[in-house]
Amino acid sequence: MSGPPCYYHRKYEVNGRIVLLNLRENHSITAVAGLLVGHWTDQQAATGCTVVLCPDGAVASADVRGGAPGTRETDLLRPGALVERVHAVLLTGGSAFGLDAATGVMRWLEERGKGFPVLTGVVPIVVGAVLIDLSLGRSDVRPDAAAGYAACDAASGMPPAEGSLGAGTGATVAKAMGIERALKGGIGSAAEATEDGVTVAALVAVNSFGEVVDADSGRVVAGPRAEKGAFADTLAVLRSRPSASLFGGEPNSTIGVVATDAALSKSDCYRLAVMAQAGLTRAVRPAHTPVDGDTIFALATGATGRTTDVMRLGALAARAVERAILRAVREAKGLAGVPSAAEWLGG
Repeated sequence: MSGPPCYYHRKYEVNGRIVLLNLRENHSITAVAGLLVGHWTDQQAATGCTVVLCPDGAVASADVRGGAPGTRETDLLRPGALVERVHAVLLTGGSAFGLDAATGVMRWLEERGKGFPVLTGVVPIVVGAVLIDLSLGRSDVRPDAAAGYAACDAASGMPPAEGSLGAGTGATVAKAMGIERALKGGIGSAAEATEDGVTVAALVAVNSFGEVVDADSGRVVAGPRAEKGAFADTLAVLRSRPSASLFGGEPNSTIGVVATDAALSKSDCYRLAVMAQAGLTRAVRPAHTPVDGDTIFALATGATGRTTDVMRLGALAARAVERAILRAVREAKGLAGVPSAAEWLGG
């Protein structure tokens, strides 16, 4: 799938260096000026974390859906709460244990003087969400403070790697027939742009109960494994089996970030996050289930200095989420005995 139209080069400072990005070559979330992305990955343990850094702060909100969320600091993202800006978003594996990685992100930011100003210095505002990947690899190894710090050290303004790494390392999808019939999920990114040069982009870690669908073609991209090279029909499975037999005691979650370089209010960011969830529902079937903790964060860096219509930004954000989910699954590699969709189909 081709990327969005891009209209200009973008120059900004990263860790004291001037970086010039050609947006014709960057169709990821780092096409949004002011954002850096870094991964930490443990392939052997099949877990990892991903950090989206906005060291100078970004106006933020979030939309949390599904029955099994695992989040950090989402209350302060509600419109009307005191803090307007965040300095990082953590997406992590390891279930609730993985939230420990936020401590390392906070330390990294504090060392650089980035955070909410208080009398004694700064308090970095780090929000985050977890996905459950404990069934793969080693369940006793989870992202911790050192992992979060390392992800920050690895962060850059270049297009982030996609597939089975970072928060997508241990991610799986299509679990209507249990983890033993699942396929690999992953992490993916995509960007869209308006004709007047405003960028909106997404970074999504896909670890869904549901199957993944290409809404443009209606084709299932990753469904429960049936006979070799074929998928079972998730909806048919749900029709024929009691729902209690499907959960297997393992929650899921698709978690991500949408971001824009437009100047938005906190309320606008909330609406951006809400509208972006439509991309998740188009690409994952079913979405927002009792065993998913689907969460989308929204960031506005304001780097372009432009205000714009949230209606069109939200529509483009949903499209970016949809494309990012497809990229996450298509770029994934088999791990810990779970094949990717491409491997299962013999690609």
